[in-house]
Amino acid sequence: MKRRDLLLGAAALAAPRLARAQGASVLRFVPYVDLAVLDPVVNTNAVTRTHAYLVFDTLFGTDADFKLQPQMADGFTVDPDFRDYTITLRDGLRFHDDTPVLGRDVAASITRWARRDVFGLSLLDVVDEISAPTDRTIRVRLKRPFRLLIEALGKMGPNMPAIMPERLARLDASKPVPELIGSGPFRFVASERVPGARVVYEKFQGYVPRQGGGSGFTAGPKLVHVDRVEWLTMPEAATAAAALQRGEVDWLETPAPDLLGQLRQDKSLRVGTMDGTGQMAIIRFNTLIPPFDNPKLRLAVLRAVDQTEFMRAYADDPSLWRVPVGVFTGGTPLATQAGMDGLFGPTDLARSRAEVAASGYNGERVVVLGATDHPVNGPMANVAADLFKRLGLNVDFQAVDSGTVFQRRNNKGPLDKGGWNAFPAALNGLGQTNPAESYLCRANGVDAWYGWPTNAEVERLHGEYLNAATLADQHRICDDLQRILLHEAHFLPLGQVVSPTAYRSNLAGLDAGFPRFWGISKS
Repeated sequence: MKRRDLLLGAAALAAPRLARAQGASVLRFVPYVDLAVLDPVVNTNAVTRTHAYLVFDTLFGTDADFKLQPQMADGFTVDPDFRDYTITLRDGLRFHDDTPVLGRDVAASITRWARRDVFGLSLLDVVDEISAPTDRTIRVRLKRPFRLLIEALGKMGPNMPAIMPERLARLDASKPVPELIGSGPFRFVASERVPGARVVYEKFQGYVPRQGGGSGFTAGPKLVHVDRVEWLTMPEAATAAAALQRGEVDWLETPAPDLLGQLRQDKSLRVGTMDGTGQMAIIRFNTLIPPFDNPKLRLAVLRAVDQTEFMRAYADDPSLWRVPVGVFTGGTPLATQAGMDGLFGPTDLARSRAEVAASGYNGERVVVLGATDHPVNGPMANVAADLFKRLGLNVDFQAVDSGTVFQRRNNKGPLDKGGWNAFPAALNGLGQTNPAESYLCRANGVDAWYGWPTNAEVERLHGEYLNAATLADQHRICDDLQRILLHEAHFLPLGQVVSPTAYRSNLAGLDAGFPRFWGISKS
């Protein structure tokens, strides 16, 4: 059965429920890629993070000015040495199974999240104890000062610091939880999920929005104005665009660039950029196995990257991307040009081929994972594979869907055991704005992000950033980090994609940033 046929069948299954729901308001959304992983703690996919904010809530949120605000928390206190935090929960918090949110649920959830998240691992390094003295309080005692605890618990980028019941949070953090029970504004409807086709959420009647405070992004009152949200996967860009124009769906997260002109001419639609931070496109190397365990080879390949060439494979329109960019998201406060002299512009292929040969590369097979259904990763993988071939590498390009890439990149084994050498990633721009959140800024071996690099100087600078007392110190550290990361070439920075979105004009209340589903109404 074709996926499109499956999708139509799934829609038919939903029709009786919709018919019985008198006056039900349904928002139909097409994500940029299929939601293959549901647990936001075990995976760093942006689509999983977006899904998770429907189902789960967080202790703190980030407002429109990038300031942290209490969300599930009513407030917090901290001692002058930043070693003892007490967080108080606000009244009325309930999980979707109608049990109250208690301090012990939160303490267990923080611990589970921290075991998987780059920011959380930094926290665990200094934690003495995370406890729940009462049902409404959580205490975090630290071995040494940690100024960024609230920033960690309110981060927007993957992995999301989701709060879930203790019985789920106590499970192995390396494996997805068997059920999704959160306390967020929507309830996940497991019985209606059709993998590869549809995900369904219903308004959680027991949700009590926060009163007042800064709003925007993930902070403030999360007021729900629709009864039901349906995510419908449509891998073919033309099919998704046509469905939007016919009114079969309400919102297309990332329309294909070559269809934007057609969509903009349709007076029933709105097309524009909501998330100015976009996505940071990269190729990640596996540093554990040959040939990219060789830093000289990695650097030779990085010096051959022309970011404009990669970005034009995504879209001819330069308003949809930004180059040159380094490690940190372009247009954000800590973005820097440090170490980028002579990089990422027009390159000398003959020079690069000579550098590859001089690196000691000996013709080893290079497995490059593609992503056939991903609007950014797909073109990036294709261009990278072509570049590798032109540099003289023995490329084995394996075109698979995004779900397979997301699963297979976990494999640390050799190529004959399903391992890999390079894969494309479009990293959420909000998660790459500083070293504390960016998993590209860690090089702690097997505990690092996929690719698992090891570098003591990267780790030292990362730790220094966590304790930086001034903005000037942060800038200096980011400059130094970018220089060494570009020299070590654990990944190839390819450019920053600023994707547009398209939605029906009868939708109101869409805010800047990644898709959130509270605050939106449908007339």
